[in-house]
Amino acid sequence: MSQPTSAPIRATTQEFLDIEDIKEDIIILRDGSAALVIETTAVNFGLLSEEEQDALIYAYASLINSLSFSLQVAILSKRMDISSYIETITQEEEKQNNPVVRSRLHTYKEFIMSIVKENRVLEKKFYLAIPFSALELGVKGAVGGNKKRLPFSIDYIVSRAKTSLLPKRDHLLRQLGRIGLKGRQLPTQELVEIFYNIYNPTLTGEKLGEIAGYTKPLVEGLGKNL
Repeated sequence: MSQPTSAPIRATTQEFLDIEDIKEDIIILRDGSAALVIETTAVNFGLLSEEEQDALIYAYASLINSLSFSLQVAILSKRMDISSYIETITQEEEKQNNPVVRSRLHTYKEFIMSIVKENRVLEKKFYLAIPFSALELGVKGAVGGNKKRLPFSIDYIVSRAKTSLLPKRDHLLRQLGRIGLKGRQLPTQELVEIFYNIYNPTLTGEKLGEIAGYTKPLVEGLGKNL
């Protein structure tokens, strides 16, 4: 009978991430499935008239009924960084020769800072993810299967995924346009930044340099006890 070891089990962050790679604007998951992400605008429903609200509801129902594939809706909120805006106001205030204008700029700056102090200024972004199942690759037992090794090469998975996903993307973008929303597929660079900020949270998020310059994982654990 084996004796239990007192040595801690070490694991890196990578072992707990479902994302294998992001290539050609496609997210590849560790089980061979994939997805593309569309960023879309929003509508302030409360400001619309009753007739406009009814028309929007019917248009949205038409969009939902037109879908022959699954769709995931995600909303990400992050605190807005307005430090550069405050700095611009301060610079304008300092170089202003008119005392009345300078006073009004100062009052406006204090007003903005009081709002930020009392209420978090949040930026919300809306995303639609269209999935591609590993079952479409002919992988048996894709659900809950081996997550440590892709069933096929990344290039092959991306090629098959794009064949399936791009027509769905085009259909969804057309339907979004019918209800007055603008959508666009997120490129690889922005997808990497989104997931980097999800797994490395900061108050306002970070912009990354060109991802082609990275030679190691962007999310890397130091090891932890399990």
